[in-house]
Amino acid sequence: MKITKIDVLHCDGGWRTWAFVKIQTDGGITGWSDCTDAFGSTTGVAGVIKDLEPVLLGKDPCAYEKLFWDMYAVTRQSTGSVVQKGIAGIENALLDIAGKSYGVPVHRLFGGPIRDRAKLYWSHCGTTRVRAAEKAGKPAIKSLEDIAVFGEEIKKSGYTAVKTNPAFFGDKPFIYMPGFNRSAGGPELNVSKEIIDHVVRYVAAWRKGIGEDIDFILDLNFNFKPEGYIRLGRALEQFNLMWLELDCYDPESLRIIRDALKTPICSGEVLYGTRDFRLYFERRAMDIASIDVTWNGFAQSKKIADMAQLYEMNVAPHNHHSHLGTFISGNFSAAIPNLRILETDVDDVPWKDELATHVPKIANGELLIEDRPGWGTGINEEILKKHPAK
Repeated sequence: MKITKIDVLHCDGGWRTWAFVKIQTDGGITGWSDCTDAFGSTTGVAGVIKDLEPVLLGKDPCAYEKLFWDMYAVTRQSTGSVVQKGIAGIENALLDIAGKSYGVPVHRLFGGPIRDRAKLYWSHCGTTRVRAAEKAGKPAIKSLEDIAVFGEEIKKSGYTAVKTNPAFFGDKPFIYMPGFNRSAGGPELNVSKEIIDHVVRYVAAWRKGIGEDIDFILDLNFNFKPEGYIRLGRALEQFNLMWLELDCYDPESLRIIRDALKTPICSGEVLYGTRDFRLYFERRAMDIASIDVTWNGFAQSKKIADMAQLYEMNVAPHNHHSHLGTFISGNFSAAIPNLRILETDVDDVPWKDELATHVPKIANGELLIEDRPGWGTGINEEILKKHPAK
């Protein structure tokens, strides 16, 4: 069996553009993966994948490890970031082909399943209803009082953990994300007493709305510098957070933050490969490692998780992607021993279910690990065409 064609297909995903890799073979097996990048390089990832196509055409798709190193070799002067996301998209589509070829789910190629279900947390919980409620077809959150109403819905959902981002209300409610240029506050990323006081009131409203039995995570990625994280983190310790999520490109600075706070730190979603993660693991800079399997590639992510296990660290896969991304992360969750919890988006565009050939089975806030070959799902191209990227 040989690779005959590689395509990247895009689709409207509401507040981001979904991107999918489709690899065709002369054996009639097609491999799929999610290669979505919601932070400004959607066309960049697609460009990398098309540039790598000549390296792959005519090759055995099941030799995914060899092909990874072939792709790494021709891009080694530009490692990480968009290049790694493109390589990961290809690697994961190759693994889908391999699983289908052998008639097994991908997790069985890596010794799984270790478990038959994975605990989930509801990601962007409230965040989507502040910034994109209309696109998701959900009631908008416009005030602290709205969180209490939303809290009743969450308590009935079966999810026992949620993650949100700081929101500010007024005439035009917004999510505070200066590090991504999506609100004021950058590039200096300073904290202030006013910001701290508001976020404390915001988290207090969440605690009141969801109660003490549901775990609460606050995502602060790239919002502040270490001094700001420490000041805000100490003010939030009264709320018994499951973790604070924050990324930092300097492992020493992240270790300083971790040492200064009682709340666990989850980090790593923007790191690539074992080389990046090793620097953080050696410094014990985080309590939980966030690995994005769609951006690192499944086989490479497994190596990172194995390394985390050496440092007695559990893993919370980063996954705010399509259902295909959830199946990829679900297979990963089944194959690693040191799983903490898996991320998933609940509020999303109405055509999310139609886009997938199979949707995840979720019961009581847990993803059921399935046994269909490959990832266990694919992309419905007719639905994709009905919702072109904007």
